[in-house]
Amino acid sequence: MSAITESPATSLEAVVYSKPSCVQCAATYRALDAKGVRYRVVDLAQDPEALAYVKGLGYSSAPVVVVSDTDHWAGFRPDHIERIAAQLEAARS
Repeated sequence: MSAITESPATSLEAVVYSKPSCVQCAATYRALDAKGVRYRVVDLAQDPEALAYVKGLGYSSAPVVVVSDTDHWAGFRPDHIERIAAQLEAARS
């Protein structure tokens, strides 16, 4: 399962694996929006395959943000969001 969509160096879409009523998930959406990072949300409560994928990555709490096969994290992490926003900005330059 590929969790990231990339097209010529200026487009990036992260995947946020989320669950309903998740405060850290909402904070993650707001931070991604503020930084202009595109993302799509996958509801772990509705998608057993996605839940298995996230567990396979070693995570047991939401949100899980996947930027690439080797770049992912769990929880609200403004430091990582800032990092990927900077990478996206550099790619646009």
